[in-house]
Amino acid sequence: MRASPWDLALATWIPCLLLLIVAWMFSSGVPRELPVAVVDLDRSTTSRELVRHLQASPGLTVSEQPATLEQAFSLARALKVYAVVNIPAGTGRDIQRDGSAAVLSYFNASYQVAGQAAARDIDSAVQAVSAQLAVTEIALTRGPASVRAAPIAVQTGVLFNSARSYEQFLLGLLFPAILHLALCVAMVGAFGRELRDATIQAWLHESHDRLVPAVLGKIAPYFVLFTVYGAVSLLWLGAIRGGGLAGGFAWLMLGQALMYLAYAVIALLFVAVSRNMASALSAAGLYAGTSLAFSAATFPLQGASWFTRLWSALLPFTAYLKVQAQQLDMGSSLAVSAWPLTALLLFVLVPGIIGIPLLGRASRDPAAWGRR
Repeated sequence: MRASPWDLALATWIPCLLLLIVAWMFSSGVPRELPVAVVDLDRSTTSRELVRHLQASPGLTVSEQPATLEQAFSLARALKVYAVVNIPAGTGRDIQRDGSAAVLSYFNASYQVAGQAAARDIDSAVQAVSAQLAVTEIALTRGPASVRAAPIAVQTGVLFNSARSYEQFLLGLLFPAILHLALCVAMVGAFGRELRDATIQAWLHESHDRLVPAVLGKIAPYFVLFTVYGAVSLLWLGAIRGGGLAGGFAWLMLGQALMYLAYAVIALLFVAVSRNMASALSAAGLYAGTSLAFSAATFPLQGASWFTRLWSALLPFTAYLKVQAQQLDMGSSLAVSAWPLTALLLFVLVPGIIGIPLLGRASRDPAAWGRR
């Protein structure tokens, strides 16, 4: 590592820089001042009050007020707004006459996070105006008896991440995703270089030709460094930026340690099977690089194809995220986290049992040396 600045960088300042960048990017916690367009076809006191509430919402800004709905949709297609609110003509009259009216809201689901956040804040603003109108308009004009609660109402409670912080959600995924990918690539380079540069026998000789101690010694500095990075990222999420750790920090660290060990021995397996550093790097990029997309943390696996479910089950990252969600946010018992921790242990043992003998075989085969 000392002899190669880029190898040292991949295990030191590059992952740290990436962690700092994503932490800065999502430091606001929740989206603010998302642009929306309001088409006010009513031009009444009620519609103007609704526009004021939308503008006052911290998550929204009424950036455009086009004359027609077609113009508003053009703004959405141009990505100038994430949502469109349509206040039909006669809304104020219908409220006074019938006690109710409909306000239409459209959000851009192609930008899921921003669109849904805008839709939620629009709904909150409309509900606030509705509660105000129930007193100032309906009750005064039609009498208190005309104001009735709906026969069925939904009261929604947030179980975990009550602040609905996108920082907590996204950084909880991105921090370990960055670290395990960087570790896997770095370990492929560490093991693959011994075969590529035909130095594998000299490397083993330093450990008196004992393969397992040599492998553990190769993994050790990377494992220590990335475990420290992982611990700092968890403290940032739970203690500094979040609301604390709901579960056990020790189980979180155990999960991280097993995940890093798993990707280290999987990197070893890629090198031992391919006997080619470039091919092993490609395999590592494909395997570790797709972890976030197939982890079921962003999109559920229910109804997914068998390949998607199988690929997700074959990723240590999937098992680790379960431990992280249970111990960081949910406060689950150890019995609940026992299965994903066991799965992580298997991800360490099975590739190690297969990969280490294959690497030993490659160390004794001159035909495997010097391949590029």
